[in-house]
Amino acid sequence: MQKKRNDKKEGVKPKKKSDNQTVDGWELTVGIEIHAQLNTARKLFSHATASSNDDPNTHVALFDLSIPGSQPLFQEHTLIPALRAALALNCEIQPVSRFDRKHYFWWDQPAGYQITQYYEPFSRNGHLTLLARDGIAAEDGEGAVLNSVDACVSGMELGGLRADVNVSVRRTGDPATPLGTRTEIKNLNTIKAVEDAIIAERDRQIAELEAGRHVAGETRGWTLGSKETRRLRGKEGEVDYRYMPDPDLAPVIISRDLVECLRQTVTAPPDTEVDALISEYGLTAKDALSLLTLENGGRVEYFYNVVDKLGSLLAADGDADSQPPPEIQSYSTLAGNWILHELGKLTTEKGRVPVDDLAELLHLLHRGRITGKVAKQLLISLYNGDLADAGGVAASVEAHDLWFRELSEDEYAALAESIVEGNRDVLDSFRKKGPQYPQGKLMFLVGKMMREGATERIHPAKAEAVLKAKIAAVIDAEKDE
Repeated sequence: MQKKRNDKKEGVKPKKKSDNQTVDGWELTVGIEIHAQLNTARKLFSHATASSNDDPNTHVALFDLSIPGSQPLFQEHTLIPALRAALALNCEIQPVSRFDRKHYFWWDQPAGYQITQYYEPFSRNGHLTLLARDGIAAEDGEGAVLNSVDACVSGMELGGLRADVNVSVRRTGDPATPLGTRTEIKNLNTIKAVEDAIIAERDRQIAELEAGRHVAGETRGWTLGSKETRRLRGKEGEVDYRYMPDPDLAPVIISRDLVECLRQTVTAPPDTEVDALISEYGLTAKDALSLLTLENGGRVEYFYNVVDKLGSLLAADGDADSQPPPEIQSYSTLAGNWILHELGKLTTEKGRVPVDDLAELLHLLHRGRITGKVAKQLLISLYNGDLADAGGVAASVEAHDLWFRELSEDEYAALAESIVEGNRDVLDSFRKKGPQYPQGKLMFLVGKMMREGATERIHPAKAEAVLKAKIAAVIDAEKDE
């Protein structure tokens, strides 16, 4: 009988995705051209609706079909989202810009030319600053900069953002070697497709060159989930598009007043808000990015509202006790964790838990008046609407006697002594380490302490502190004997 092949050979580590990023002896050059669909109601040069969700050919004007005698009519309202996008990308806005004709023949181009801006575009020299937290994984989100200023149709899967990628390879070792022949991969509509298509085309070109063949300059396509690019059409050489000023369209004049007005009203860029969530609210970069991308920004607004309400409740406690208000990071991280992770475990069909209710719940949890276990049960009840007639979270806790009644000092001490006496064999690890107790063994004993005691009355941090003190006392007593 033939044995099944075992791909996981002993001693051979599985190949990581990062292993695909480089190939020894070869240098990869990539150029990415990104197309973003403006969030406008009309097309750029006709009054036809710009909707992409309706049946094909239902929103077509005479100019769209290049009917003889029809002329383009610049739709002025399309300039506003374009300016927002340019400002978000740190571009220089040009006061005067003009349209040009880019001539080429293709089946979907009946006029024989495309209207573009070549010689004098409306914006130039944009840039983005990439940080260590930026990435290309699905959880990193997509189109965040343009979405934040309401400039782009959301979602790459809806055609709001597409990319054409140029790929070439050359051997390393000789800096005088010119760049290799490039191929272009058209219309990639997901970040994963961009990454996978680049790797597949790089490997194809390397294989061609190592086999003694040459790479042809051509346009290629990519299908999601495939392993290789496919040829679409060849390129005989550099295309001469014969750019010329468009005689049917007047120049676009953009006033400085309009630019400054938009500059003051556009939303803060995502990186600025992420920085604030990290530095002011104490969130991790991952949690800050998640808040911004979830529900198209709705989740972060919910977070701000909950934190504001929670801060007010805690400040009121401080006023009653003549204590200064707590630092915002002492409770904002708690709010962020619950809004992202605890609420994230629930479905979104019924909407969110009301801000006041969640703030009241977190207030009781932060003050140590209820346990995390009770808080999670109450959250589910709030989400399901079971506490609507209970008079609020605190009233429900009172009605069901769910208050946290912590063990006394004597009860903590007795429980810690019982755990230590019953696990003398574990103490050897503590004797060898001295004051730097092994955290894993310590938490093992804390877990036993939680299980053997009344869990609903034990605070884990307090249990850990009492247990450490008891262990230290036992070890010191042994030394004195």
